[in-house]
Amino acid sequence: MSPPRPRTFVPQSRYADARRQRSADGTEDRGSAEPRRRKPRDRALVIVITGHGKGKSTSAFGMLMRSWARGYRCGVFQFVKSGKWKVGEAKAAAQLGGIDWEKMGDGWSWLSRDLEESADLAREGWAEVKRAIAAVRYEFLLLDEITYPIKWGWIDVADVVATLRDRPGFQHVVITGRDAAPELIELADLVSEVTKVKHPMDAGIRAQQGIEW
Repeated sequence: MSPPRPRTFVPQSRYADARRQRSADGTEDRGSAEPRRRKPRDRALVIVITGHGKGKSTSAFGMLMRSWARGYRCGVFQFVKSGKWKVGEAKAAAQLGGIDWEKMGDGWSWLSRDLEESADLAREGWAEVKRAIAAVRYEFLLLDEITYPIKWGWIDVADVVATLRDRPGFQHVVITGRDAAPELIELADLVSEVTKVKHPMDAGIRAQQGIEW
């Protein structure tokens, strides 16, 4: 008896090619319009991961990998990290392919040389997110650390709530960051709070590659 043949993993770009190839016979997977890969019970969710412990973005990136593996159209908008930050998860996404990744910020507020410019970047980032949601560009959308510009008053929480509540099609939206606004928590279908018990920084151990970024 011959050994079983190994399974071949199909990256997202090839999922897209397969969808186009199926269009001729009317069975094309049209994403949010006619999702062949989803179950009738599936519902688009708003997920908030907040709290002062480490692991909020890490959890969200885990869901991103799952969605990518299922062929979902995936997008990431990071509202604090700038393009100068060489984060490991962005490098991994680039290697996988098929994940749009935008860094909208210019670093942490206390490191910024121009807070008004930081606020403008956040507002521009949110405007682009609104366009993506209106166009149903993604089926999995990660708004990483968007709670901070909301808390600082740079982005109107009422606008965020209305946009997410009324989003068309099938779009999972994951929000991360400390101190999520009560309005976001009320809107969300799933809320997790990450609580710090111990952290290496308490013992003077600085952030390091492979763990923090």
